Amino acid sequence: MPGTPPSTRFDRRAPTTHHAPSSRRSSPRSSPRSRRCRAGSTASSRPSNATSCRSASTSSPPTTTAASPAASPASSPSPSCPRRSGSSARSSSSPPTPSSAPAPAASSRPSASAASASRCSCSSARSSTRCAPCGSDDHVRRGPGDRLADSRPLGFGEPNWGEDVLSPYRVLDLTDERGHFAGYLLAALGAEVIAIERPRGMRARGLSPFVADEAGAERSLTHFGYNRGKRSVVLDLEETGDRDRFRRLAAGADVVLESAVPGAMDQLGLGYEVLAQGNAALVHTSITAFGQHGPKANWPATDLTVLAASCALVLNGDADRAPVRLVVPQAFAMASAVATCATLVALAERAVSGRGQHVDVSAQGAAMLAVQASVLAEAVGSPALRRTAGGARTGAIDIRLVYPAADGHVSVTHVFGPAIGPRTAELMAWACEEGHCDEALRDRDWVEFNDLVEAGEESVQTWEAAKAAVAKLTSSHTKAELLEEAMRRRLLIAPIAGMDDVAASAQLRHRRFFDLVEHPAAGRAIEVPGAFAKCSPRPLATLAGAPRLGEHSTEVLSAPDRVPAAGRRNASSGPAAPGRPLEGLKVLDFTWSIAGPHGVRTLADCGAMVVKVESTTKPDAARGYRPTYDNQPGAENSALFDTMNAGKLSLQLDLNHALARAVVLDLVRWADVVVESFSPRAMRGWQLDYEHLRAVNPSVIMVSTCLTGQDGPLSSFAGYGNLAAALSGFYGLAGWPDRAPAGPFGAYTDYTSTHLVLATLLAAVDHRRRTGEGQHVDVAQAEAALHFLTPAVLDYTVNGRVARRAGNTDPEMAPHGVYPAAGDDRWVAIACQDDDAWPALCQVLGRADLAEDAGLRHGGGRAARRDELDTAISAWTAARRAEEAEALLVRAGVAAHAVNNSAECLADLQLQHRQHFLELAHPERRCIVENTRFQLSRTPPRVGLPPRVGEHTDEVLADLLGYPQERIESLRCAGALR
Repeated sequence: MPGTPPSTRFDRRAPTTHHAPSSRRSSPRSSPRSRRCRAGSTASSRPSNATSCRSASTSSPPTTTAASPAASPASSPSPSCPRRSGSSARSSSSPPTPSSAPAPAASSRPSASAASASRCSCSSARSSTRCAPCGSDDHVRRGPGDRLADSRPLGFGEPNWGEDVLSPYRVLDLTDERGHFAGYLLAALGAEVIAIERPRGMRARGLSPFVADEAGAERSLTHFGYNRGKRSVVLDLEETGDRDRFRRLAAGADVVLESAVPGAMDQLGLGYEVLAQGNAALVHTSITAFGQHGPKANWPATDLTVLAASCALVLNGDADRAPVRLVVPQAFAMASAVATCATLVALAERAVSGRGQHVDVSAQGAAMLAVQASVLAEAVGSPALRRTAGGARTGAIDIRLVYPAADGHVSVTHVFGPAIGPRTAELMAWACEEGHCDEALRDRDWVEFNDLVEAGEESVQTWEAAKAAVAKLTSSHTKAELLEEAMRRRLLIAPIAGMDDVAASAQLRHRRFFDLVEHPAAGRAIEVPGAFAKCSPRPLATLAGAPRLGEHSTEVLSAPDRVPAAGRRNASSGPAAPGRPLEGLKVLDFTWSIAGPHGVRTLADCGAMVVKVESTTKPDAARGYRPTYDNQPGAENSALFDTMNAGKLSLQLDLNHALARAVVLDLVRWADVVVESFSPRAMRGWQLDYEHLRAVNPSVIMVSTCLTGQDGPLSSFAGYGNLAAALSGFYGLAGWPDRAPAGPFGAYTDYTSTHLVLATLLAAVDHRRRTGEGQHVDVAQAEAALHFLTPAVLDYTVNGRVARRAGNTDPEMAPHGVYPAAGDDRWVAIACQDDDAWPALCQVLGRADLAEDAGLRHGGGRAARRDELDTAISAWTAARRAEEAEALLVRAGVAAHAVNNSAECLADLQLQHRQHFLELAHPERRCIVENTRFQLSRTPPRVGLPPRVGEHTDEVLADLLGYPQERIESLRCAGALR
């Protein structure tokens, strides 16, 4: 465009801004900001795009463009193939009862014979003879839960014998329960993961639930669920000899995962800088509560206090009670999912530079995704949300998502606006049909209803009457009847499931979601959550059971030294110029709302060129979501859309037009990856499904993500993440035992599934770089989300217990709760994290009598007197400001944090230190987005401007596809570019 230097064409990084974050007034409209593009180039010499909302003085270093040569596949096999479980199998039978157990060169593609060998599909792989490709005596692991393939239960699927997408990589996993999910995800994607355990075992071995409720190192279902497919090596890192052994292992590893408190690894002489001296290609990923640096980096923390710090806790629960969390911890699970993606981004960059780097993940920043950008409300001039039992208060209107059914509860997306208002109109029509409201209430303008309330043309009482009518409707039907009618009428209603419902789900059975794995302590095979993505032609590994403590110590420690995957090619040993990790990756984005767009935005942050396809006839629903700038509606005014889509290019196409679909096929020829989040019938109807796409680009990777997956009886069920959260059991785990479900907030599975979608995508890109092979990835939000509830799933399939709402109590810690503080809706989260913290808590409370009580010295005794202790703590906190109580407790070594809302998060010194909130230099208004949810030491991500609808249409068509102006105008005149 005129006045834009050629070097900045299609550079989505915005110039720095010096606006004060507290200013809410939008700036006057200025000149258009369209940018011309150059195909294949996103490099720029311009400065960083954003400043922290704390100050305008910080910026990221400039970057340079790097080529992406294909690396050779790994050539050094592992001593054995531990990930496969011969007894593990896809379960498609009826649910168990508790008693019965329930852009590479074509030349990089291997030849057919080589591929056959590398996949270990020979007959010896299914016998006790040696398998030539991997060199092991058996192609199945002999650890817990393992049997030979020939002895697997009848009626279950074949084990996956194909090469795993991440098979070249070795991961050393030093994490505890704060990070073991990351190791599990990498193992599921095919990496060799070795758990490094202390002599008494990792802490997760002591976490409930247990098989038959009997504690033991091999009986924890939490440990079993999140450590399947790993090896176990015992090392005492306090001992010099074992530290040397670990350094030797790290010298041959590709990744180190750890969740120690900041500085602990350095004190052992095992920090990144030391390990990198012996292995410059090492990716070292750290998962902590608040990140490696900053004023809160070394604060004691738990799942509860991290959620309190992230704005996620304040939005969960009933308005008249304390904020409440899910009974299954979520904060560090989210951090682990982020860490998995960040690790894969670092490995992608290493494939270019040959150099590793340090990855820093903060659980506080990761968990903040679960607030649906409402944390930005105070910054952009939009009202802060208040909790209303899983819904939210927006202005004067209470959004209710949980309604009674004749046999339980359902989640109903009963709101207004252009995306959902028409569905609400259909819902009210049904209520009227059954006599629960009159025609006058039925015929309200449900699209513009909120704006009409704010304009004084509609009343809040009308909305309350509508909710009452819906409640009468739902309470007169069973959950199954409501789901059936929802699918027939295309309504947004889903049953709130318990784990018994999940285990019996016809949809999950159809998709063979559950794996059957032997559990030695249970004495039988048990059902566990299976693959979080269905990939073709490279399905994810079916993982064996968790290893016994130290099961593989001798095997691993006696094996010859290994060379990292990056060292198996001729990478430069000198320092590489820092670039953007995914520079050169080309992505075509058809996603909308949150789950898809957020993951794809991460690709853009890391240097990928992302073209977002949308239409004015049906824009991304997120453009209508709050918070909005100055609380004003508009397709270009949503802060949520901005933070989910920063750095993308917007191409306007009406996919119902044949000419527009022809443009899409040209873009598919250009793209490396296509991502979409429509209901399954949409892409098939447009003839843009995987079979059609790979016909024009055989190596394309297509990622499809929707609520319940591409096939099955519920595959046509479309909706939002609150509905998938209901189907997968989250609602039943949030709230109080004496009340209806009270959370989780918003489109919850959008927050949990997004990083599993991204991790699978990145693994597929890594595999294609090495082999030239594309694939189709099918991620069901409900299935991916169930991995965040694995302990509750296993408690049912093993023990027959359905997990229930339990307020803020915790089976491992007492006291543990959210306590009132001085002020309106002010609270402080406190967790007595271990027995050592108890005397310190008593001292802060001024209760020496409690400290001296022998019956309270251990967690079990304190749990038995939970109500008494909660009363004592509440009396103390209620007399103080939340921040004062927080400071006193943290100083004493007790995990605590004020329950932050939007304003407190924006003022949080730790979030400011990590520059979590960025203000971009937007030409028309303020633009504040959340930063990338991880930090890389050498090639940091950078955030670009969010696009207007269709802002880059001409540039994409002309510069990426080479269309002449005449053709572009012809498409526009024909109505294809709408």
